[in-house]
Amino acid sequence: DSDLAGFNSNKFDIPLLAEEFLRAGIDFDMGKRRAVDVQNIFHRLEQRTLSAAYVFYCNASLENAHTAEADVLATYEVLKAQIERYDELENNMEFLADFSNRQKVADFAGFIAYDEHNVEIFTFGKYRGQTVKSVLTENPGYFSWIQNADFPLYTKKVLTSIRLREFNKA
Repeated sequence: DSDLAGFNSNKFDIPLLAEEFLRAGIDFDMGKRRAVDVQNIFHRLEQRTLSAAYVFYCNASLENAHTAEADVLATYEVLKAQIERYDELENNMEFLADFSNRQKVADFAGFIAYDEHNVEIFTFGKYRGQTVKSVLTENPGYFSWIQNADFPLYTKKVLTSIRLREFNKA
């Protein structure tokens, strides 16, 4: 039930974690969690690498870059420094998660996103921009196609959750 944070975590660490949990048969759901991507905050406000962020915010060179421990500690130090530096940043998970996410996606791969009304839409293929609900209603076979195709497990899990939610409403 923990919120998650990391550097480039929304595109790498969290999708990887979700895939591994699901492969191992462990249910993983981001529905009630928030994710803060420190890299997205950095990209919106400064340059582009963890080492550069560390130099910029912490005024020190990052030793042992790209090792797990060094990167985790550096990410934490950068986030603390960002919160101290920028008045527009609030020190709470909900704000930081919203601020650090560029596009609101339902799955990590970005195949399903939320539109301006917070309704799930497909972001790819012939149904790009259409609501998941309408596509699954008009073409129920699309669900099976995605489930049997080479999509990430978490994308399939999210699609199944949407389908079950909509089915239970009827």
